[in-house]
Amino acid sequence: SLSYANAHRPWELYQDLFYKTLEKVRMVAPTKKFSFQNKLLSLDASIIELSLAIFPWADFNRTKGAVKLHLLLDHDGYLPQYALITEGKVHEINVARKLNLPAHSIIAIDRGYIDYELFSNWTDQKVWFVTKFKSNTRYNVRYKTPIDTLPENILADELIQFSGKTSRQKCNHTLRRVVVRHPETDEEIELLTNNLKFEPQTIAAIYKDRWQIEMFFKALKQNMKIKTFIGTNMNAIQIQICTALIAMLLVKYLQFL
Repeated sequence: SLSYANAHRPWELYQDLFYKTLEKVRMVAPTKKFSFQNKLLSLDASIIELSLAIFPWADFNRTKGAVKLHLLLDHDGYLPQYALITEGKVHEINVARKLNLPAHSIIAIDRGYIDYELFSNWTDQKVWFVTKFKSNTRYNVRYKTPIDTLPENILADELIQFSGKTSRQKCNHTLRRVVVRHPETDEEIELLTNNLKFEPQTIAAIYKDRWQIEMFFKALKQNMKIKTFIGTNMNAIQIQICTALIAMLLVKYLQFL
C-alpha cells in the first residue's frame, strides 16, 4: 500500500514542504563562520545506487542503476539550500549551468565542475568560485606575489590567464592560482579562483570548508537509510529522498535550538 502511494502521490508536495521547512530552520541558524559578508555555498552531487533488476529505467552502467542527488549547501548552518534528484547519467556540470547564484556569493566546488565557459559566466556575474586546479592546465603567469611575503603555509599566489586555445577562448579572464601546503600531510594543494582580493589563507579555508558537503551526504546516507526504496518508479524515489532531507532539516532545527 505504501509503495502504491509513493508511486502515485505527487512528489512536488514533499519538495514544497522541504523548502517551507528550510525557511523555518534558517530563522534559527547560527551566524557566519567566516569574517567576510559574502554568502558561502558548496555544490556537489552524490550517486545513490539502485538495483537494475528492480529499477530497469535507472541504468547507470552495465551492472548498476543509480539516481543522483545534486545539492547546494549553504554554509550558514550547513543547510541544503537547493536539491535536485536526477537519473544517474546526468552530469553535475549540466545542473551547475542552470543555477542562478546571487552576485558576490562564493561557491566551492571540486574538479568535476571545471568548465571554462561556466567560469567565465560566473566571473561576468560577479560570482566567485574556488576549486582545485587541474595539473594539466596550460596558463601564463601575469603576476606572482613574492614568496617572502606569503604566509607560512602558502607556497604560491599568482594571477594567471589560460593559454590553451580552447580554455583561453572560453575564459579570457584573469584568474588566480593559490598553492597551499596541507598542515598535516605536507601535500601541496593547487587552487583556482576568480576572487582576486581575498587573502590566500581565506581562499584555502573556503576550499577546506567544502568538506562539509561531503559530511552532509555521509550523514544523509547513514542516518536516513536511503539505500532501500518503497516504490520502484522515479516518483517514489523523489518522495523518499525529499522526506529524508526534511528529516535532516528537523534534526538541524533541534540542534540550533
